Amino acid sequence: MCWAVTWKRARLAQLDAGGGTGNSEGAVDVRIHIDGIAMVRLLGPQDRFLSTIEKQYPLVTLHVRGNEITLSGQAEQVEAVRRLIEELQLMIRDGQDFGEADVTTSARMLGIDSTQSPSELLGQAILSSRGKSIRPKTIGQKQYVDAIDENTIVFGIGPAGTGKTYLAMAKAVQALQRKEVDRIILTRPAVEAGERLGFLPGTLTDKIDPYLRPLYDALNEMMDPELVPKLLAAGTIEVAPLAYMRGRTLNSSFVVLDEAQNATPEQMKMFLTRLGFGSKMVVTGDITQVDLPAGTSGLRLVTRVLENIDDIHFARLTSADVVRHSLVGRIVDAYTEYDEKKQAQRFEGEQAREFANRAERRNSGPHDRFVKRRPS
Repeated sequence: MCWAVTWKRARLAQLDAGGGTGNSEGAVDVRIHIDGIAMVRLLGPQDRFLSTIEKQYPLVTLHVRGNEITLSGQAEQVEAVRRLIEELQLMIRDGQDFGEADVTTSARMLGIDSTQSPSELLGQAILSSRGKSIRPKTIGQKQYVDAIDENTIVFGIGPAGTGKTYLAMAKAVQALQRKEVDRIILTRPAVEAGERLGFLPGTLTDKIDPYLRPLYDALNEMMDPELVPKLLAAGTIEVAPLAYMRGRTLNSSFVVLDEAQNATPEQMKMFLTRLGFGSKMVVTGDITQVDLPAGTSGLRLVTRVLENIDDIHFARLTSADVVRHSLVGRIVDAYTEYDEKKQAQRFEGEQAREFANRAERRNSGPHDRFVKRRPS
């Protein structure tokens, strides 16, 4: 890869148009020659990656001609884009597939620390199945995966779409393939999501299978679909509702509890105390989506009870770690903002009522507090 860099000192047009910031730093032009890589892989279909880069760095304009990319704009942002393009080229040369979300994540990582290498941090595949690599795609996900390697019990707490369960299951399959454990146990509470489904026909297995279907689907994505039924039949992989865990000791197992926000405090304690020798546990859930009809979520309580115990780690993912459609992250942020406003209003209402009660008690005299007895 060869770099041809031309520096041109001039006033940054975008800053002038916006009224200026008082910064005398000039604009910069940088020309990048791309060698040995198809431009469509670097720029994305219909130049989507290019558009993503321009959204991340609004003070930089990108022009593409043949295998040359010209960057124009603020010097600091131009250098950041140059580093990002360099990292994207390294990903392509390493055979990594990436999308618009990966470009955004890489830009965010470089913005936090320009010495980081997204191609290295995000390039470590957990599994490869049917030509698809499963790997962490954000800094939060990478820290979550590392925590699973380093701790016996890990809680993955975060909103929908952050890959909590998917990555945990990938680590479970990896551990089984490496013979680090003898079996995988996947479990979740059989709780309806705000609906009353009524009587379900069939055997007990038929009744609980719909609640466990997401776990089966993920297994079929990560492993040979023909192999999964054989492992299930042999007991090497077990998918069961949380209620089936009572009274067991889980040795040499990788255990994943999904949708843990719907476990009661009693169920959470029961589950965690099933831990046996040579086992790992990963507990995932979103404390903003509790479907329990009444009572406290065991996942909410456990964050206060076990926070400071060694070999137990709490990984908290945010909307920045959402890897579904970009709208999902914005939806999560909108609901979070709404909940915060609602809590603030509730707090203000309680404070106002308390103030009114104190004022009423101060204004009431002795004659209001004591009732005179009539003479008999």
